[in-house]
Amino acid sequence: MPSTTSIDGVLNLDKPLGMTSMEVVRQVKRLTGQRHTGHGGTLDPGATGVLPIFLGQATRLMEYLLEGEKEYVGTVRLGVATDTFDAEGQVTSQRDSSGVTREMVEEALEEFRGVILQTPPMYSALKRQGKRLYDLARQGVEVEREPRKVEVSRMELMEWRPPDMVLSIQCSRGAYIRSLAHDLGGILGCGGHLAALRRTRSGVFRIDAAVPLEGLGEAGEGGGWERYLLPVDFPVLHLKSVTLNPGEERMVRNGQGVRLSPHTHSSEHGEGCRAYSLDGRFVAVVRFNRPLRLWEPRKVFQLAAPSPYVREGSLV
Repeated sequence: MPSTTSIDGVLNLDKPLGMTSMEVVRQVKRLTGQRHTGHGGTLDPGATGVLPIFLGQATRLMEYLLEGEKEYVGTVRLGVATDTFDAEGQVTSQRDSSGVTREMVEEALEEFRGVILQTPPMYSALKRQGKRLYDLARQGVEVEREPRKVEVSRMELMEWRPPDMVLSIQCSRGAYIRSLAHDLGGILGCGGHLAALRRTRSGVFRIDAAVPLEGLGEAGEGGGWERYLLPVDFPVLHLKSVTLNPGEERMVRNGQGVRLSPHTHSSEHGEGCRAYSLDGRFVAVVRFNRPLRLWEPRKVFQLAAPSPYVREGSLV
């Protein structure tokens, strides 16, 4: 039976092919009985892989995951371009790609490494004057899109089996892998589209630890889905941690800044720190206010159980 009490934590799911991210969220809601639920970054229906699902108080940390780096394995098919830049769209052009060599591909990939300007595809969830771009695209309307800066820290050729290539990609938030595939085909002069995509990492969530949605459902039938639940603080394990004494904990819970240790004042902790009580409960994410020289609460949590991660990355 689904739980009737509020449960806080994160599920690292392996999204199956053919489902939208919101359909996965709806299935998790039905399975767990948890209403306050969200996902940590959209995957298209044609993509699979890491899709963290946040429950209860953990939903307040989704922004940290959305800002984090992602890793993908993508298959690009040369010679065929589509209007959606992936296999779901209508074919817009077909050209002979037999002249493309591995050396040409390796040279073209150089254009996509580092900070680049990328124009978002029309088939995307971005809005223009209150309307989703994909809704406009389905009406046959194309509007000008402003190129955006994205960072591709890795784009490597894993396999070359013409007309397909398999790429390993690590990139920042906002990068469209479909657009990378489309633009790569353009540089090679034959067109191309994203034939398959698998997200292998999103922030601290990795595919080797992800649970298939089917497996979660099977565990849920016996009421055992909670064994896959990760603690609320798991998405922010990249932050250092500090321990609050009872007085500091009380001040943080009341929204007040605290001084903490002078060792935590360096600029490298600009994103903030994880703050814990003496008994190991995750209390808050705090951020240093340099002019006031105080650590101020940014997100405060009311959790009963101690976290197993209290000492990881500790500053004290």
